[in-house]
Amino acid sequence: MPELPEVEVVRRGLATWVAGRTVAEVRVLHPRSVRRHPAGAADFAARLTGRTVAEARRRGKYLWLPLQGTGSSVLGHLGMSGQLLVQPLDAPDEKHLRIRVRFGDTLGTELRFVDQRTFGGLSVHDDTTEGLPDAIAHIARDPLDPLFDDDAFHTALRARRTTVKRALLDQSLVSGVGNIYADEALWRSRLHYDRPTATLTRPRSAELLGHVRQVMAEALAVGGTSFDSLYVNVNGQSGYFDRSLDAYGREDEPCRRCGTPMRRRAWMNRSSYFCPRCQRPPRPAPGA
Repeated sequence: MPELPEVEVVRRGLATWVAGRTVAEVRVLHPRSVRRHPAGAADFAARLTGRTVAEARRRGKYLWLPLQGTGSSVLGHLGMSGQLLVQPLDAPDEKHLRIRVRFGDTLGTELRFVDQRTFGGLSVHDDTTEGLPDAIAHIARDPLDPLFDDDAFHTALRARRTTVKRALLDQSLVSGVGNIYADEALWRSRLHYDRPTATLTRPRSAELLGHVRQVMAEALAVGGTSFDSLYVNVNGQSGYFDRSLDAYGREDEPCRRCGTPMRRRAWMNRSSYFCPRCQRPPRPAPGA
């Protein structure tokens, strides 16, 4: 699933190619792609038609397009395979095209939502006083947000009876971090994924946050991480950060710090990649 860097790359593309344009026509080609819009496809299309799109915004893995003068926004979640593409009007339809949005101008491009697995989708929601779609009001700020509170993050981390990777993936605590970037930040921090959060000192949690920000910034610089053709930017181009990964996907390859073969463990229906020497597992509690 796309994480913060990949969604931010898409947001920047939408800000360039879609912001300021007025919607002339919306066609929903698959009902699952608007299943999060309870009023249905016809209402979804009606609420967009004639509206001018403001600059795309993002929080964590969610992005949205505010509709000027309405107090509402089009919320997008890419799911496992969702793509928001800006295509020429005469470009052939993609096999898994789900929603088409055409604009009332002469720029010659349209916005397409393409989704092979149909886990993602678009929906219209009222905005909160903070300007977020109400459906994601519970989502925490992400580490790249200038208003992210590092001290509050540390306090919440210490208070949770959980482990560090679970905390990083808890979108109510910190948003935008998924499996790939959690493994990368933990490797850089020399922290095992099962380390209890209550054992993290303030300097250690600050170091971890710093590595989360660093790895995301590096991924953003090269367009995000693409393991297949399912994640692309709005122009259909893949990112290249998969070539720079230090932990994720590197089972049995040598650790780039110490040379020890990297390991993979099943974890919460996912996989965790780590170095058994640099990221030693926590000691069992006495009597465990």
